[in-house]
Amino acid sequence: MNQKIKSAIKSDYFKKFSIYGFGQFFNLVTPLLLIPYIVGVCGEENFGKVSIALALSFFLIVFIDYGSELVGVREVTINRNDQKGLQKILLTNLSSRFIILITLLIVSFLLIFAIPYLKEEFILFSFSLLVIVGQYLNQSWFLQGIDNINWISISTIVSKIIYVIGVLFLVTEKEDYIYVNLCFALGTIISNGIFTYLIFKKYNFNYQKIKKQEIKDFLQRDFKMFTSQIFVAIQLYSPVILVGFIGGNFMAGQYRIVEQIIITFKTYIFLFFNFTYPRVCHDIYEKPTKASKNWLIINSINVFFISFLMLIICFNAEFIINFFNSSNVNELSNLLKIAVLLPVLLAISIGLKQLVLGYNYQKQYVRATSVSVILSLILVIFMLPVLNLLGVFYSLIITEVIVIIFYLFCIRKRANLF
Repeated sequence: MNQKIKSAIKSDYFKKFSIYGFGQFFNLVTPLLLIPYIVGVCGEENFGKVSIALALSFFLIVFIDYGSELVGVREVTINRNDQKGLQKILLTNLSSRFIILITLLIVSFLLIFAIPYLKEEFILFSFSLLVIVGQYLNQSWFLQGIDNINWISISTIVSKIIYVIGVLFLVTEKEDYIYVNLCFALGTIISNGIFTYLIFKKYNFNYQKIKKQEIKDFLQRDFKMFTSQIFVAIQLYSPVILVGFIGGNFMAGQYRIVEQIIITFKTYIFLFFNFTYPRVCHDIYEKPTKASKNWLIINSINVFFISFLMLIICFNAEFIINFFNSSNVNELSNLLKIAVLLPVLLAISIGLKQLVLGYNYQKQYVRATSVSVILSLILVIFMLPVLNLLGVFYSLIITEVIVIIFYLFCIRKRANLF
């Protein structure tokens, strides 16, 4: 047993996962450490404005990525040993996404001028748009395909260091909240720009003009995958935007404080999914009689682990919220005590998602995702005015429970779980 553990630890897969995990850990810890400073200097209302602007930019990132993190990774992986093939894939991707980038920037600026809410914070939203420029330069999909996890982690760490330094130097007064997202964007632009250059240099890529038909083919081919990701983005970023539009910037800032704490554990759960999903698929096809049992053991441990952590947060909610310099510690600590249910439910649903996808229920999964997003939006819109932030978290919890029930219904005949 000890020999197996030692062998697993020494394996390249474990080392790469550890490096990737460290980069993601750094990516998560940075906002947690910066939020108290930003809230302390700028106040919760201005922090709410920053959060809304950043959420909108993150939503636009889906358009910039255009499914690269799914389709692009697969293509690069297949052509990993073909230098010309890799160059073609990267240049076609960059050329096609550049058209999307320019289009997005033009449309976004027009909307900023047209919508009073956005126009009032023209500088903030304009600076926030630079985030999508940084994402355009993000070639992590390419690096994943060639299995260069080190560069992904280094790029993440460098961008966050620039972000932290920028915030500490530029955000010193209440009105400086407009620079927060600028610092975030500059971090991604500089870091991703450097590694895009390094990719071209390492693989001796040369710029070649891409034909219009190739760009058209790229946009048509990846359109379905791109549209499926829109629902995921809406699910992730719409709550804070809705809170801001319905409840105001101050409420959005309060929501973002609680959400950031929860996001830390959500990200871990997504990493857990990515790490264990291949094993689940392997068991389903190679060891079908043991697949459900192995899945249940792994995911039960994870659910208990998350539940234990959430209990710790629940009992220390007031102390944790106080760390973020909130003006309403009691209210937000009570919200956090309810919000801790979300990671527990997500740990359950993400485990069931492995079986849904592993048993090839892709259509049902897409249907569940789209319906759950729409349901979540409707619930938030109706419950937020009545219950304030409590209504938002109740909406998310209800939606997650429904997803779990749907997943169980899908796999009821295939997986013998109990």
